[in-house]
Amino acid sequence: MAGGLVALLDDIAALAKLAAASVDDVTAAAGRASAKAAGVVIDDTAVTPRYVVGLSPDRELPIIWKIALGSLRNKLLFILPAALALSALAPWAITPILMVGGAYLCFEAAEKIVEALSGHHHAEEVETISDPKELEARQVSGAVRTDFILSAEIMAIALSDLPAMSLGTRALVLAVVAVAITIGVYGVVALIVKMDDIGLHLSRRASSGVRALGRGLVKAMPVLLKALSHIGVAAMVWVGGGILLHGLDIFGLGAIPHAVEHFAEQVAHGVPAGQGVVVWLVNAIAAAILGLIVGGIIVGLLHLVPRKAAHG
Repeated sequence: MAGGLVALLDDIAALAKLAAASVDDVTAAAGRASAKAAGVVIDDTAVTPRYVVGLSPDRELPIIWKIALGSLRNKLLFILPAALALSALAPWAITPILMVGGAYLCFEAAEKIVEALSGHHHAEEVETISDPKELEARQVSGAVRTDFILSAEIMAIALSDLPAMSLGTRALVLAVVAVAITIGVYGVVALIVKMDDIGLHLSRRASSGVRALGRGLVKAMPVLLKALSHIGVAAMVWVGGGILLHGLDIFGLGAIPHAVEHFAEQVAHGVPAGQGVVVWLVNAIAAAILGLIVGGIIVGLLHLVPRKAAHG
């Protein structure tokens, strides 16, 4: 009887170790996959705060909550099953889909640059809507739609970086990535958009140092939002161009990616320290240049050509 109990306890311990190892494997895989998609995550974090511009401060957090739920729904109900189906039935399609998404990111960035140069901005369009409910619905809808593209890129990049594993484990890893990234992104976004309220609260405290910190946060808020808009555009062209470079290499059109890598290594050789940073920076700049070129071409095709035809 005692021997049977000991054997049972041994089996339970073995199963517990196996489960712990599986959890560690899932966590490690999710961590690696999330890190690989970091560029798009930065983009997502930088882009989202602009969707609360022009809205009532007391609606900021509820709107971010709605966008976060929409993002999680995008990832878990639509993108994750589609990604698993692709990985099982048509793994060759993952790279083309990534490249299409990368081209879209390049287009979005190029369009924002054109808007900035022409003086026509999304925020100005938003301010013309007088109904608060209509404005909120439009902002949430636009944010969730943009998030779908970014989430698809995140999940596809994560999927492409996973090692060989069972379908169930792959699904679990992607679900962990989806939840973790959504919490991280929208937690940071919520903190950013409420930074001025936090600063205002701190500015009323008794301590002079805390009051100074609060005033600094309030003053920094507009600067931060403006910087985030620029970071978002830069991240779009960098990530989109990088995806396109990687796709060209996979499809046997590696002349451009290899030339970029060779040039980056040559530049790094001329630097006494920080060669790894230099290689990364040169590759990022090259990816951004390619992203701007591709995005500019798409903007021209979608906007300038139809306008010219209409005038004709």
